[in-house]
Amino acid sequence: MAIAKQIELESETLSEEIIFPPDELESDEPELESSLHLQQIILLIQCLEWLWHDRNDFFAAGNLSVYYIYNSPEQPTKLRDFCGPDFFVVLDTVRKNRKSWMVWKEGGKYPNVIVEILSDSTAKVDRTDKKQLYQDVFRLPDYFYFDPVTLEFAGFTLVSGQYQPLEPTEQGWLWSEQLKLYLGVYESKLRYFTSEGVLVPTPEEAAKQAQQQLDTARQEVEQLKAQLKALGVEPNL
Repeated sequence: MAIAKQIELESETLSEEIIFPPDELESDEPELESSLHLQQIILLIQCLEWLWHDRNDFFAAGNLSVYYIYNSPEQPTKLRDFCGPDFFVVLDTVRKNRKSWMVWKEGGKYPNVIVEILSDSTAKVDRTDKKQLYQDVFRLPDYFYFDPVTLEFAGFTLVSGQYQPLEPTEQGWLWSEQLKLYLGVYESKLRYFTSEGVLVPTPEEAAKQAQQQLDTARQEVEQLKAQLKALGVEPNL
């Protein structure tokens, strides 16, 4: 049964103790631990949005609450809860602004990819409790965590309901089947690489590359003009 249909049917029999929220819930995430965490999250969002600038079928966000409903073994009623991944991507959805991600309002969709940025206060939870939540409740296909200080980097993919560690390439990159991209450490930052091994640039890097290519093309034209003049040919370029 589709997740969305299952949620619709189950919601009809929920206990009256369960109070569904209004149309939108605000994100309820604390401030980030450091500027390193903020820079890393922005980097992941900007690069992906630049790469997929012509796509409207995904949602990428950072430090935003994901609200969901689940069954607790200790309590028979449905419970509403939330967590705040540092960075997540949902595929096959509408690309638009959101104040939070509410699973029941998004056709039952959970994130496809999550990256947690480790810190002293969250590292243990990210490696254990959150990993278990993403495996058992979210059924999250690709989970990664990265420490911007120590550069610890690990990734897992869901196989038959259980997380299996991803095998790194020679460069230490890990493949995300959901994104069809590698993730790897480059200049102490977690970055994307294409399947051909090309670094996905930031918008600023892409603009700089384009300017360099333009400058190179202009230099080549000037050199060609000079060569033609040396041969007594008036260039018409």
